Formats: sequence, C-alpha cells, structure tokens
Amino acid sequence: MQVSLSKRSIAEFIGTFWLVFGGCGSAVLAAAFPNVGIGLLGVSLAFGLTVLTMAYAIGHISGCHLNPAVSIGLAAARRFPAGELPAYVFAQVLGGVAGAGVLYAIASGRIGFDLADGFASNGYGPHSPGGYELGACLIAEVVLTSMFLIIILGATDRRAPQGFAPIAIGFGLTLVNLVGIPVTNMSVNPARSTGPALLVGGWALEQLWLFWVAPIAGALLAGFAYRLFEHESHREIHHAPAEPQLGWR
Repeated sequence: MQVSLSKRSIAEFIGTFWLVFGGCGSAVLAAAFPNVGIGLLGVSLAFGLTVLTMAYAIGHISGCHLNPAVSIGLAAARRFPAGELPAYVFAQVLGGVAGAGVLYAIASGRIGFDLADGFASNGYGPHSPGGYELGACLIAEVVLTSMFLIIILGATDRRAPQGFAPIAIGFGLTLVNLVGIPVTNMSVNPARSTGPALLVGGWALEQLWLFWVAPIAGALLAGFAYRLFEHESHREIHHAPAEPQLGWR
C-alpha cells in the first residue's frame, strides 16, 4: 500500500537529519581528531554510509531521497510525482537544519570550538578547501551531481539487479565526496549545504546559492538524459512492469 505523503515526508526528515549529522559530523568531530583522525577518506565514507544505512531503513517508506536535487532529478526522469516535490524538499531542508543544529550542540561543547572554522560548510574561492575558483566549483558540483543521479537512476532501474541499489548509491556518494571535498567541501545536496550555512552565516550564506543552483542543474541534466534509456527500453520491453514511483525501490 502507498504510504501517505505526510509519513513519507517524516521519513525524509529523519533520513536527511542522519545524512547531515553523520556526514558533516564526521568532518567536524572526527576528520582531524588528534592522532586518529579519519581524514578525507573517512569523511567520504561516512557520507556514503549515511545514505546506505538510511536506504535500508526508510527506502521502503519514502524512497530515501534525502536530497532536493535527487527528488527533482527523479521527477525529471518521471520516477517521482512533481506535485509531491514541495513536501519532500521542505522535509529534507528541515532535516538538514536539524542535523546541523544537533551537531552544533555537540561540537560547541569542546573548548576552542569556533564556527569560523567552517563547520563543514560548502564554499568556493577563498572558502574552497583547495582554493578553487567559482567556475571550477560550479563545474564540479554540476558534473558530480549529474553522475550521482545517473548512478541512482541506473541502480534503481527495474532491469538492474534487485536489492543492491543502496550499496551502489552509497559507494557512489563516497566516490563523489572523494573527488569533490577538496573543491567545494562537496555538496551535491542543497539540504546538506543549507543546514551548516545557516549556523555559520556570513560568507556561507552568501555562497549558498551555488549549492542550490549547481546540484539542481546537474540533477535535471541526469533526469532528462536517463529518459533516453527509458524510451529505448519501452520499445524493447513492451510488457514490463511499471517503473517504481520512488527512487530506491
């Protein structure tokens, strides 16, 4: 039976909370922890694990998008009803803000903590971890979001092996972060970017526009592009079952 939109939105709130708290939390609390810091590889893996674990936890409830760009990309690919986008996006952003808020409550309990250190916010120019300028950051966010959506759409295609999509997508996000953290601290997710930016304020809010525009553009490119494969499959498989409505089933 179809789960109600309100319950699916609550699931998206919980899942996005976990993504921001777990992913950004690994960067803020553990990346440079004395002597045993997890570093770039650990933070990248943490983001992938948040998606993988939530996919199995709530994928059967909401589809486990956890990301406004993913929801928009799935809608562009006709895998998700566009009319439900506002509820999903609102829940995801609220979950991201809540995740960042709880993380702040924990991180600020350490002597010497300072939001000016960045709090895992995304940025370009002087606020890019590697000093990358706006153009490079824009390209990185668009391309990496687009490829992430291709992974999601392919792994959840009815022709793909069943039950393995969360693994492919979780490792896909890990790879995206391995490539992108040095460039922008890696977003590919407007909700993930909004939570920390609201707390940091200043430059983080001024640059937040990029981490809405670029991921959504990349997701739309992937969504429309993947429909080419869907159209081909419809000619080949005339009696195939209907495509699932949500991204992870």
